[in-house]
Amino acid sequence: MKIGILGTRGIPNYHGGFEQFTEYFSVYLYENGHDVYVYNSSSHPYKKKDFKGVKIISCLDPEEKIGTMGQFVYDLNCILNARKQNFDIILQLGYTSNSVWYKFLPKKPLIITNMDGLEWKRSKYSKPVQKFLKFAEKLAVKSSDFLIADSLGIQKYLKLQYNIESEYIAYGAELFKFPNESVLEEYKVSGLKYNMLIARLEPENNIEVILDGVSQSKREYPFLVIGKHGNKFGEYLKRKFKDSKNIRFIGGVYDIDKLNNLRYYSNLYFHGHSVGGTNPSLLEAMASNAFIIAHDNEFNKSILGDDAFYFKEKEDVSYFVDNFSKNDFSDKTKNCFNKIEENFNWDSINNKYLKYLSECYNTNK
Repeated sequence: MKIGILGTRGIPNYHGGFEQFTEYFSVYLYENGHDVYVYNSSSHPYKKKDFKGVKIISCLDPEEKIGTMGQFVYDLNCILNARKQNFDIILQLGYTSNSVWYKFLPKKPLIITNMDGLEWKRSKYSKPVQKFLKFAEKLAVKSSDFLIADSLGIQKYLKLQYNIESEYIAYGAELFKFPNESVLEEYKVSGLKYNMLIARLEPENNIEVILDGVSQSKREYPFLVIGKHGNKFGEYLKRKFKDSKNIRFIGGVYDIDKLNNLRYYSNLYFHGHSVGGTNPSLLEAMASNAFIIAHDNEFNKSILGDDAFYFKEKEDVSYFVDNFSKNDFSDKTKNCFNKIEENFNWDSINNKYLKYLSECYNTNK
């Protein structure tokens, strides 16, 4: 099959979850004999036209110059190029800024879309933007031949909201098996003597609730906040907690080995995401033997089950910080690790994707 992958900033990954998936899956497709093309932003630092056998198509992306609207221009440029490629399948990852161009999608290839999370629920967006994103979601459902949901919660939502079936295929993670405690020296912490979170600093990730709980807790372990904090909400959080000496805003960390070691040696790992989808950082935490305290919602519970504890309010966070130690719950960290090994490893996820794409293609020949 000739397959084009749209909707990411490109490979190798320098950005986020969909880019990480694309890097793994595109190479897997190539190694299984398929002709694979990935669209890269013109601002992507990788400038070669081939990545481990995967062909790279670079398209103009003016986001750095004109802001968010640049995403729409970039997606349109990718779609216009895809019209020239004679693909059998176009795999779209997300729909936020590409579904508005659905009338320009080429007619021949199957359009298979991973619907991501409930983007229109993100509180960082204004009401008009949320309304637009809900409309974009509807367009993506309408213009796709097949849909993929990366969580059971999203699959259920698509059925209830649009009365449409989707294929559940989760995200994946690599098992972390070689910890190195010396990595902690850079962050001036000691093993099992600090707590942490990794997230985009956005309201729907419940970071303020977590930090409120940390600031009023009695146990004064350092708390590492890992994620870019230069946005409006990040600046607000830094101001609010400037007098909480144990809360440290580290900024973005993109070295996966450093992240895995930080997760592995942390005492408590807080996961506050609440807006849909299987969150990559949650699976990576599970794969790193982290002891997870997650926000209480169906998306997190569908992955973690009984192998984590859950918080709703700052008082819950304070209680966990003051009373819980990772060493007392080795059964939960082991179970989470085993779930990754059995259900969320990349080989399994890549195989499910390829199998589904093949089934869709063969059904519609």
